[in-house]
Amino acid sequence: MPNLRHIPALLIALAASAVAPAAASATTVYAASSLSKVVPTIAPDARSSFAGSDTLAFQIEQGAPADVFLSAAPLYAERLHAKGLCDTPVVFARNTLTFVTPASNPAGITRVQQLDRPGGYRLAVGGKNVPLGIYTRTLLGKLGLGRALQKNTVAQYQKATDVVTAIALGSAAAGFVFTTEWQANRSRLRAIPVPASAQPLIRYVACVVRRTGADTAGARSVITRLQSTSGRQALLAAHFDLPPKP
Repeated sequence: MPNLRHIPALLIALAASAVAPAAASATTVYAASSLSKVVPTIAPDARSSFAGSDTLAFQIEQGAPADVFLSAAPLYAERLHAKGLCDTPVVFARNTLTFVTPASNPAGITRVQQLDRPGGYRLAVGGKNVPLGIYTRTLLGKLGLGRALQKNTVAQYQKATDVVTAIALGSAAAGFVFTTEWQANRSRLRAIPVPASAQPLIRYVACVVRRTGADTAGARSVITRLQSTSGRQALLAAHFDLPPKP
C-alpha cells in the first residue's frame, strides 16, 4: 500500500513541474558560410547553421526551424520576403572579391587576364546559383573575361569556404573568394590584384523568419547586435565593409 503521507507532496511537485516554464532554447541563425567566423562572435548564444545562401533559403521555404536568415546576397532574402516567409531584409555588411592562388602559386599566375588562355588552369569558383558564383561571373563579365570559365577547367562549389579549401590545398590553381576569406587565410593563399572598377556590389542582408513557433524576439536581437557598435566592430575586424549606420 502506498504511503499516503507522501501523496500531497507528490501532487505539489507534479503541479509545479507542469506549470514551470520550459528552458529557453537558443535562437537559430541560418547564415552564409562566409560568416562562419564572425557570427559566433556577435551572437555567441545563438545556434548557428552555415551553408550556401541559396541552400539555406530553400530549407527555410521547406519549413526548416530558422529564426533569422543572414544571406550573402539580397536576392534570396528578398524572395523569402515576397513569399511572406521573412520580414523586410536589412543590409548589415558588404564585401569584395579577391583573386587568389595557393600560397606557393605553382601555376605562376600573376594577372587575372591570364584566365583568357584556353585550357590553361584548373579554377575553383562558386556555383552559378550561389552568391560567390554570381558575384564571380559578374566580375569576369566586367573584365571582358566572360568566357574564362569555359576556357579553363572549373570546379564549382556550393559553399564559399569550400572554394577557399580547394585552392589552399592546391586542388585548384586559382579562383575567386570573398576578401574576408582571403584575409582569414592569408598564410595559405596569395592574392592577385583585381581592378576595383570590376568589383560587383556585394551586400549581406538579414531578415527575421516568419514561421509558426519562431523566436521572433531572439531573431530581432541578433539583427540588433549585428547593427550595434560592437557588432560593426566585429565585422570590421573580420575585414567586412560596412553600410551606413541605420
